[in-house]
Amino acid sequence: LQPCPSVCLCLCLAVWISAPWKMQVWDVPQQRKRGWYLSLMAPNTKGPKCSWLDPSRLYCNHQALADCVRDLLHPFCNDSIDLVAGIDAMGFILGSAVATSLGKGFLTIRKAGHLCVETQTQAYSDYSGREKLMEVRVDVLKPGLRVLLVDQWIETGGTMRAAIKMVEEQGATVAGVAAVAIENTEGGKWIKKQYKYSQCVPEQLQSQIDQHYLQSFEAFENPII
Repeated sequence: LQPCPSVCLCLCLAVWISAPWKMQVWDVPQQRKRGWYLSLMAPNTKGPKCSWLDPSRLYCNHQALADCVRDLLHPFCNDSIDLVAGIDAMGFILGSAVATSLGKGFLTIRKAGHLCVETQTQAYSDYSGREKLMEVRVDVLKPGLRVLLVDQWIETGGTMRAAIKMVEEQGATVAGVAAVAIENTEGGKWIKKQYKYSQCVPEQLQSQIDQHYLQSFEAFENPII
């Protein structure tokens, strides 16, 4: 018996529709809903020593990066911001893009030991629980300066809280906190409660972020759950 062509076509369409679809790094959908670019982020394939995902893949897509910056800045569109500060290291990419979009300067908050000028240092614990030091130069921040703090991701909140402390101890004001995502950990919730913030994650995706697994990961090979 020869299979019916129409039946074969229907079966093929059913498989194609139900199968996870991996968005290629250059893809741009016709309708760009808020956070569409989050499906470009790649899952961890190297094991527990690495973060659970790599958001930086979305920066390779020019429209994704532009829309990410636009979404981060939307809550601050009517606010006064004098300076953008980004946290070492991935916060430098997003922070400098935000600063350029605003037409403002960019201040680097570095891991300790990298600046050859007088600095203020602050101890903190990163997302992995490791104790570290960060530093910022002391000749830029001053009372009355309104600073937007930017990092790629806020998981435990320890890194961002340390940055906030350094900015405020030099008399400047934290105008807001921005990141691709802010997880609902104890530290993440504290930041959301204490400061104006923005993230790219739509409300319906927050639970996936908090569970460290996105449905879009199903389209990638060998993700580590």
